[in-house]
Amino acid sequence: MEDGSLRKPTLVSLFAGCGGMDLGFEKAGYEILWANDFNADACETYRKNLGNIVEGDITQIDPPEFENVDVLTAGFPCQPFSNAGSRKGTDDPRGKLYQQTFKFIEKLSPKAVVFENVRGLLSSKIDGVKLIDSIKEELEERFGYHVYRLLNFSHFGIPQKRIRVVLIAVKNEKYLDHVFPEIVTGRDLTLKATLKGITARMPNQAELMRLNPQALHYGSMIPEGGSWKSLDYDVLPDRWKRIRDNMKKYHYPNFFRRYARHEIAGTITAAFKPENAGVWHPTKDRIFSVREIARIQSFPDDFIFYGRNIKSKYQQIGNAVSPEFARLLGEQLKYYLNETAVVDLNRPLPESCDLNVNQPITNQKLLQAV
Repeated sequence: MEDGSLRKPTLVSLFAGCGGMDLGFEKAGYEILWANDFNADACETYRKNLGNIVEGDITQIDPPEFENVDVLTAGFPCQPFSNAGSRKGTDDPRGKLYQQTFKFIEKLSPKAVVFENVRGLLSSKIDGVKLIDSIKEELEERFGYHVYRLLNFSHFGIPQKRIRVVLIAVKNEKYLDHVFPEIVTGRDLTLKATLKGITARMPNQAELMRLNPQALHYGSMIPEGGSWKSLDYDVLPDRWKRIRDNMKKYHYPNFFRRYARHEIAGTITAAFKPENAGVWHPTKDRIFSVREIARIQSFPDDFIFYGRNIKSKYQQIGNAVSPEFARLLGEQLKYYLNETAVVDLNRPLPESCDLNVNQPITNQKLLQAV
């Protein structure tokens, strides 16, 4: 590694999964010093695409020895906080794994910390306190960081309606309103554009997760741009009829969604079930392939997914951070690391960076730490 201004910025990655976050930071010019994950399939994918990763339980692993760590990232398990997951929050043992990041922060003193998780993190509580506030307080009061938060990856050119919470913690408060990437405009994010050029010979394209016969039967009946609501009442199974009879009670579900070619894809989930994700190809009588959802998550076509079965590959992609977002974030953080950020109060901002995701954000609000 070179010294001084020519030194590559460095990254330590916790809960790295198959490497979406790390791939993005690597493309932004970062050196990955150390990475860890518990999942064997994700680690296999990581090794064959990115390099070394420490496989094992983070609760049993001591932080490595490094003098200069610029960024520490952590995408701790999201299932305890996800609407598509258990929603047990910190009652789920995985819901407390975020605490393991603090021993690494204490040991490594990174210049910036990036946490990524699902929107459900905002409503999860621990000992009666919102978990997001507890994490923020720990970063600020224990370690002296200033914390910024943003949502909605589609603002940054990711071709899906993916709402995620990203906490970005930095030491120097004056750069706090400059740690998020620029909004990406003018990019065609539709499924038609996203899936263009995919061929049968591409890696992972022939791999389709198996669904039960009933799901395949009803999925084949959904028209492009439709959902289960597009089906005649008489053809619905009894369970769906009960939901249709009392839509308000069931919160107007929109499962078995088939997005049209001119639409932006919905969130790619780890479970990838028709009940909670738009799994159907817009025009073909099948679900999206592993390669197609990798495209929707912004993985390049030469990034190959490995694992014991096809289901694990869908899970790896659904759990991953979009590499393109990570690249943009890594590029932006270099301005902070090099202390070259330029104040521009007129730069366009994402609409949902605020604590209240339903309230439009303004430039003035971004001058304050959340």
